[in-house]
Amino acid sequence: MQTLQRWLPRRWRSEPQLPDGPWSAILGSHPFLAELSGPDRFRLRQLSGHFLMEKEFHGAHGLVVTDPMALAIAAQACLPLLHIRPPSGQAASNPLDALAWYDDFVGIVVQPGAALARRRVADASGVVHHYEEVLAGEAMDRGPVMLSWEEVSQAPDAAGTGSNVVIHEFVHKIDMRGMHAGGNPDGAPALVAGLWSTRSDAQAREHWRSTMTQAYDHFRESVSMAERFGAERPWLDDYAATNPAEFFAVTCEAYFVSRLRFGQEFPALLALYDGFFRPDA
Repeated sequence: MQTLQRWLPRRWRSEPQLPDGPWSAILGSHPFLAELSGPDRFRLRQLSGHFLMEKEFHGAHGLVVTDPMALAIAAQACLPLLHIRPPSGQAASNPLDALAWYDDFVGIVVQPGAALARRRVADASGVVHHYEEVLAGEAMDRGPVMLSWEEVSQAPDAAGTGSNVVIHEFVHKIDMRGMHAGGNPDGAPALVAGLWSTRSDAQAREHWRSTMTQAYDHFRESVSMAERFGAERPWLDDYAATNPAEFFAVTCEAYFVSRLRFGQEFPALLALYDGFFRPDA
């Protein structure tokens, strides 16, 4: 019956029942979840239940993924979906429609700690370089999400610095939605007319691009000034200066876990992200 429920359209399923004790513990231990309104808590619980029904968790290197661990990941992964429209851009007729942003994968691999990934890249001269990269998480296009449980477990404390690895990787998934196979995320998710009162898809994309480019360039300049001249370092991790996709993911971490500080640091992005993640709220 559980397998059958998974493959039924979301609106036809029996509502998943999450245990009260573990759910309350997750909300209480994560300050950015504890501050949600009653209706938002109810919606998050609904989304998380269906998310858990649809996804499969795999522990790596002997790690056993317990129900509370999976529930903590589900709640944080579903936080960006609370008020977002589905990928079509049309107003949702059912809150569960937002889960379509995550329809391109099933597996979530949880590592005990950071993972070591072997990379291969060719430079402008065609010379191939091999190197290893330490990862706290990774989202693969049309593939699974990898998370370090060591990093996930630090989410309550990391919120003060605007950090959250689960939100980071699942925002990458949102960014990748509709991306051509073999392409790279560019920090611009699927955008349609009506967002920010725009009249066309092109106008929505241009509004996003111009706002993000200005914020990204300013952030990179702040990082450069800190590194070269000892100026005050930006509030967020320098990793946001890597490229527009990482800037989108890193700033979304802060937007969801430390909204007040985020609005003070990035007022233009606060309005931009509200228009995308909360267009009808």
